[in-house]
Amino acid sequence: MAPPSIDPNDLWRRAAKGTRIAAEHGGRSQEDVIDFRERLIALCSAVSAESKLNALGKTMAHGQIVRVIKQRLGLGQLWSNKPELLKTELAPPIIVIGQMRSGTTRIHRLLAADPAHSATRFCDSWNPVPRRPDMRPLSGAMMLAIARKLDPWIDALHPMGSRRAEEELGWLASAFGHSTYDTQWHVPSFTRFCEERDPSPLYREFARILRIDAAHHGNADKPRVLKVPQIAEELPALLAQFPNARLVVANRHDEDVLHSSMSVVANQMAIQSDEVDLEWIEAEWRRKLELRHSRVQAALADFNGTVAHVHFDELGADWENEIARIYRELDIELTPQASAKMLKEMTSSKSGAHRAHAAQLQRFKSGKPV
Repeated sequence: MAPPSIDPNDLWRRAAKGTRIAAEHGGRSQEDVIDFRERLIALCSAVSAESKLNALGKTMAHGQIVRVIKQRLGLGQLWSNKPELLKTELAPPIIVIGQMRSGTTRIHRLLAADPAHSATRFCDSWNPVPRRPDMRPLSGAMMLAIARKLDPWIDALHPMGSRRAEEELGWLASAFGHSTYDTQWHVPSFTRFCEERDPSPLYREFARILRIDAAHHGNADKPRVLKVPQIAEELPALLAQFPNARLVVANRHDEDVLHSSMSVVANQMAIQSDEVDLEWIEAEWRRKLELRHSRVQAALADFNGTVAHVHFDELGADWENEIARIYRELDIELTPQASAKMLKEMTSSKSGAHRAHAAQLQRFKSGKPV
């Protein structure tokens, strides 16, 4: 059987069946429409020329890209039918910023546990088109079940649940932001293509999706706790959409971040390719670590809003004290109800599978099965 096509025109035709041609433009500027098309072409070119995917990887790449195009058209159709959704007023968000594996997930989920805040569900991150009845929790659970079958380590790396608070990685992926793709496929030309272009179209789409998600769930008046490590590369573009945001910046020792990131990337790549180069992964993620650090520092130097900093080790040593300090620095009230919900979140996470992932990189280095 021939491998599925990664040709952008073939993928578009398959995804667009039964959809109005105008859906691509719904709610979007011409610049945003062009940006998506150019990212699609660049990604398909990189997957075809560089990724060295195995049969499973090619099938997964085909399916992921078709799904993204379908979602793009579905969102455009929704905005064409209900343009008032794009005018949904939002409370200023709280944005958690930091490198992958720097403690951002723990901070994000603690802040999201506060009943005064809102968060994005896993199922809504990866399927941003709302419907009634909303079957996304079920489809999200099925998606996770398949992912766990393919990758038994997935919860050791990043514990997830369909209705659980999750980063908005799926929203950036739905506009072909690069971090979903370059953490699972070897696509360096696509990474550079994205790093060197204006990310504003990504974050205009991100803001549009946040507005419809908040309107659908009726929580637009609550600050949304946002978190995607990719934001560290493109913070000014997100702040242009939410200039009154509060920021929480996570830090961890560089070598710890590097080796933990390598374990995540190597794990994902090994499923979809039979040629995983750990030396290349280390060099690439050392470069990316430095890039994100320099871009965050530059963005913060130009930001006049509220910022709290937190270190991975200090959060691990006394999370309650660190959370109380973060709330003071952000000028937010820490209520007894919030503290109780956070304690419940921490108690559940202490027994989670993610605590077993530290030895995984050694398995790759030794050649043992994962």
